[in-house]
Amino acid sequence: MRTGLYPGTFDPVTYGHLDIIRRAAKLVDRLVIGVAINRDKGPLFSLEERTRMLEAEVAPIAREAGIEIVAEPFENLLIHFAEQVGAQVIVRGLRAVSDFEYEFQMVGMNRAMNDRIETLFLMADAHHQAIASKLVKEIARLGGDVSRFVPHEVERALFSRLKS
Repeated sequence: MRTGLYPGTFDPVTYGHLDIIRRAAKLVDRLVIGVAINRDKGPLFSLEERTRMLEAEVAPIAREAGIEIVAEPFENLLIHFAEQVGAQVIVRGLRAVSDFEYEFQMVGMNRAMNDRIETLFLMADAHHQAIASKLVKEIARLGGDVSRFVPHEVERALFSRLKS
């Protein structure tokens, strides 16, 4: 059984993330969505909220793909979490060339720690390449329409959080 790991902060989960999840689900038998705590980024949503939103959004994808997709929080090194969940492949999404430089360094470090775990890069679909959670939050903060970037329930949660 081939297990994939797709890590991120998902604050909030976007259509770009869901596109990568949908396509990664075709390549593995089981997909773990690693929800990073990452206190340095100062997330808008709590770890529990991000995990819950992801679980709700990936359930239809899991049914459609006929595989198990689970969202699990983690705070340790990515490569250690990959080992913990039995992943043979780490899935990373790329939006632009600027993403590649950082990801290239991460692959090198991860391979130095465990060369049995491969990294697979998936380019975001052209319709989703510009979507970044940071930008979605900024648009929402300024009262803009984010319905093209995030699912309806995520949009509701986003505006609800920003009102309080």
